[in-house]
Amino acid sequence: MATQSAGTAPQDSAGIAPQGVAEKEPKQRSVRVVLGALMIAMLLAMLDNMIIGTAMPTIVGELGGLEHLSWVVTAYTLATAASTPIWGKLGDMYGRKGTFLTSIVIFLIGSGLSGMAQDMGQLIGFRAIQGLGAGGLMVGVMAIIGDLIPPRERGKYQGMMAGVMALAMIGGPLVGGVITDHLNWRWTFYINLPLGILALIAVTAVLHLPKKRAQARIDYLGAALLTVGITAIVLVTTWGGTEYAWGSGQIIGLAVLGVVSLAAFIGWQTKAAEPILPLHIFRSRNFSLMAVIGFLVGFVMFGATLFLPLYQQSVQGASATNSGLLLLPMLLSMMVVSLVVGRITTNTGKYKIFPIVGGVLMIVGMFLLSTMDTGTSQVTSGVYMAVLGAGMGFLMQITMLVAQNSVEMKDMGVASSSATLFRTLGSSFGVAIMGALFNNRVLHEMASRGAAELQNAQLTPEQLKGLPAQAREAYEFAVSSGTHLAFLLGAGITVIALIAAFFVKEIPLKGAGPKPAEASAEGGDAPVESRDTRDKAAVAETV
Repeated sequence: MATQSAGTAPQDSAGIAPQGVAEKEPKQRSVRVVLGALMIAMLLAMLDNMIIGTAMPTIVGELGGLEHLSWVVTAYTLATAASTPIWGKLGDMYGRKGTFLTSIVIFLIGSGLSGMAQDMGQLIGFRAIQGLGAGGLMVGVMAIIGDLIPPRERGKYQGMMAGVMALAMIGGPLVGGVITDHLNWRWTFYINLPLGILALIAVTAVLHLPKKRAQARIDYLGAALLTVGITAIVLVTTWGGTEYAWGSGQIIGLAVLGVVSLAAFIGWQTKAAEPILPLHIFRSRNFSLMAVIGFLVGFVMFGATLFLPLYQQSVQGASATNSGLLLLPMLLSMMVVSLVVGRITTNTGKYKIFPIVGGVLMIVGMFLLSTMDTGTSQVTSGVYMAVLGAGMGFLMQITMLVAQNSVEMKDMGVASSSATLFRTLGSSFGVAIMGALFNNRVLHEMASRGAAELQNAQLTPEQLKGLPAQAREAYEFAVSSGTHLAFLLGAGITVIALIAAFFVKEIPLKGAGPKPAEASAEGGDAPVESRDTRDKAAVAETV
């Protein structure tokens, strides 16, 4: 932590000296400006894959390399997952602001290069560069918010973050379609540049965090072991059942490599002078539980967002162009509930009930979705999605809030990156495992109904309407049967998250009220150094 020089007025984490009530409103305005810049960066990280997905057919048509199509997404995902913990640790060691700005610059360089790619190999390589930067965007946003705003006050901004997520999921496919149809697919990458530059300017001008100078060296061995382990595990979930059979030598070899590398990483972290992922943060029961819950929420959420549009397009005949709008009931519900939960958390300081209620609603929502068949209306499926979205709203931001509340300020970066990493890995596992179940069920049902020629077909709603009635009914039944199994698995997985939620210990949120020795002239927001001292006592209670 930065030390306070003699004769210098104490500063809060936004870099603004508390000088009485008159300074409170300017401070709040500057925090809002910083948060606006952070939300732009968060939007960049989340919007990218949503936009690119719509443009991929056009990209493949121009660059060729259809057999390498999956690597355009896989390279980005791998680089993001592998770099996430490293960015968090770098922020803790060398300062949040500089690290965050660096990640934005790398992301923008990768975006510009991707837009200039001349073949599929170049695009894959440039997407990996883009993914390296993206790994620091989400971590940087969460960690800086952790520095700027005490956990008790952080709930006010949950709705903002949920809104950005909803905007990315709804607007991404629409923006990608418009750009591809009316401009050029390269602008799906170039659109990041003005947004990123705007975020760079705002963060540079307004954000003033305490500078850090670390004496320790970066744990390069730990970083290498973690990168190899995460890469191998992500490749197993990405390739298993698609590129290679689950029992193939390639998948088994990758699984062994992943397990051995992660085991070696854990062993090394107990010896490293400045570990990439300090294992002591997992001694906090709340932090460990939030890591598990975050993994499971990622598993269910990304699986649901993958199969819901597929079901509505293939079975209910909805337009593929408006695929983002199909998720509107779920995303709006998630955003509204997240906003309400944040306000209640800020006003009361209570949060344990929310993961429990969220777990129950997610189980109910996934089970309801699993009951959908070829006769389910869009209104009914929209109600089911709203129930699932409400459950996500109770859980999405609370998991990060409690995770950050469970560690000291010096570990804010690694706590944020670890929580983000577990959610990312959960989404990778969810898409892979639910996808494997879905594909197997679809293939089985198509074969059993005499429509084997459509097993590997990717039919648009218009093409589906042109099929003979028997073939169309077989295809619709197979898709609804596959989504039934995938959503039923999601409901079962969420039961584990609900069980974990019951073991969360409600520890008072830091910054929940002024301490006699720490209260500032503004009414209770203590300087960074005092807050860190208070953090240590609160963290000790969670162990």
